[in-house]
Parts: sequence; structure tokens; C-alpha cells
Amino acid sequence: MFPIDKDSKFSFSKAVYYNFHPIPVKKPWRDATGGFGNFAPLQGWVDIYDSEGYSGGTFCSMGIVNNILPLILTGETRTYEEWYNYIYWKMRNFGFQSGQIVDLGQLDLIMLEIMAKRENKPLHRFLGAEKDWAACYKGGGSLLSDDEDLLSDMTRYVEEGYKTIKFKVGSDWGRNMERDARRMEKVRAAVGDDIEIAVDANQVWDVENALKFADMIRPYRPAWYEEPVHSHDMNAIKEVKERSGMMIGYGESMRNKFAFETYAEKGVDHLMPLVGRMSRMSDLLDIRDLARKNGLRFSSGGTVWLNAVFGALYDENEMLENHEPMTAPIGDCLSVKPEEKNGRLYLPDIPGSPIRLDIEKLERDRTLESVRYFYTDTVKHNFAVRAAY
Repeated sequence: MFPIDKDSKFSFSKAVYYNFHPIPVKKPWRDATGGFGNFAPLQGWVDIYDSEGYSGGTFCSMGIVNNILPLILTGETRTYEEWYNYIYWKMRNFGFQSGQIVDLGQLDLIMLEIMAKRENKPLHRFLGAEKDWAACYKGGGSLLSDDEDLLSDMTRYVEEGYKTIKFKVGSDWGRNMERDARRMEKVRAAVGDDIEIAVDANQVWDVENALKFADMIRPYRPAWYEEPVHSHDMNAIKEVKERSGMMIGYGESMRNKFAFETYAEKGVDHLMPLVGRMSRMSDLLDIRDLARKNGLRFSSGGTVWLNAVFGALYDENEMLENHEPMTAPIGDCLSVKPEEKNGRLYLPDIPGSPIRLDIEKLERDRTLESVRYFYTDTVKHNFAVRAAY
């Protein structure tokens, strides 16, 4: 758990939501699921203000507007823990894997940032970090890339200082294992024996095919085999682990820490939560501690520029995923972000979050589609939209 005062009080006064036009990626992208095409998975950004004028902001979906703002822009005062529990009980019947429960996680992150700004501290320091950097591995390797393009990216990642790299497998919806195995052989030959290479199948196979592919890449010593079968088929995951003997990684599809306890029980030996999908930020530390207790590997994914906050709380062998095809276009939307250097991200010494949205650039590029303002009506204690353009 973070060393924070859960009794800190909040009364929210307004919110500003920035809606984006589709943001193109550098190159068309596809993994075994078919996503995410020609555009980064970004819909918008929200800044939420308390009654003292402090704000927290993050990338988000319209779910924040539809599900969270009507509940918090009421003029009421609650503590951090009271707000969290109040929204939790409003959202829980949508299900623990729902978009609504993820919106709650975004509000949690925003409240943490507001508390950090009140103390004029960088968010990672406010949460207890003793260092100002996070260790990373770098991923990419679209299934649309030819072998030469894949090798170019993987060797570049190593030249940039990354000791662990990852690429996608599951070509032709999982039917072309020979292509994927050939690419693994080529990447291993290109980067040498001292670099960790992981592969991510995005849940494309059943047990027998997952095992078949594991045998095909075994000679090239994968660092871990990520999501070979369905992320909720716990018995299939257990069987792949037991029969393959490989390190198996899971976690991006789960929204809370309890699911990771089941993963650990089923033999998953690399726990991999994704920040933007968690229902509570402190779950990241609980999952990290679960991994440490059980001798498992731990890393976390998501928008790495923001995820660096939590990476500063991890050890050097507990890495963040820097998924370049997504993080590069997101980084272009920011005026301030952590510095990428030698396989690490170095956080700026600024109050609150380590990122700032570059609104002027988004306007110049015509990426910004609209801005909507939401206020608390302090007389009627109602939620209202007062302006939009």
C-alpha cells in the first residue's frame, strides 16, 4: 500500500475533457488479435480539479465523463478512501472486468496526483519512491512487419541500451508458426546470446498449438512466453505451464489484484498487470509483493510515460514495458515526459504526474477535436456542463 493519508479530503469543483481525433501510429500495426491498426488506442484526456484548485490528469475514455463526473461533481466532501469506496459500490455490478471499474482506477490515479501536488512533490516521491528512474524492456514487432523490418527494430532497441526485448507472434491468426519461429531464430542470431527475447502471442492458440509453438522456439531460449492461450482459461494456462516448462506471462487482461493470486496458483511465473486497466493503483504494489513472495517475475505495462511513476517503486529487475508502437505516438502528445535513456526512464522533478499534455501542439496538428467543461453547481449541488466547443 502507498504511504498516503487516506483521510485526505476532496471536494471536486470542475473537470475539463479533451477529445481527440484518431492519432495515427508511425507504421500500421497488428498483433495476433488484429489490433490496433492504423491508430493509437487514445480517445481523450481529462483534468479534474478540487475546490482548492489542484488538479490531476490522465489519458482516458469517455467513460470518465459518463460514469465518474456525474458522481463526483456534486459539491460533496469526502475523504480519499470514502470517494473510492463510494464509486466502487456504484460500479461493482458492472463487473470486475468492466470499463466502468477501470474508470474508477483512473479517478484513483487522479486523486493521488492531487494529493502529491498539495505537498508539492513528484507523484512517485509522494508514493514512496527512493529513486527517480524506472527500468524498462522494449517491445514491438508488428506481425505486419517483414523480417528485415523486425530485425531492424529489435537490434535498434538493443543499441538503445535495452537488455530485454519482445515481439509479437501468432502470424496469420496463429496458423503460420513456421514464420514466427523463423523470426525468433533470426532475432536471436542478430542480438546475440546476452539479450533476453520474449514473445507475445496475445492468446491466439489452444493448449496443443501453444505447446507446439513452445517446442519450435525452445532452442532460441525465450525469456518468457506471453499469453499463449486465453487469459481466463486458468486450467489451460496451468497445462501449458506444466507441459512446456517455459516461463509463462499473464496479467494485462485483469483489473484487480485478486486475479493474480489465481494466476500464481495456476503456475504463471511472470505477473504482468497493465496500469491503464487496474481498478486501484495500489494493487500494483500488492501484485509486485505477491511476485516477490513467491519468487515470480514481475513487470507492468500500459502508457509507459505515466507508468514510470510506479516503476520508480520497483527494483531494477522489475521492469516496465515500453511498447514503442503505442508509446511513441502517445509521447508525441506530451510537452513533458520521462527521458528514455539506456533502458531506463528518468522522471522529471515536477509536482504530480511526470507528464503534461501538449494542448498547443494538439491544436496545431488538429488532433484536438473538442474541449468540454464540467462544473459543480454549488447552489443546486448538481452536475452540469457549462461550456463546450
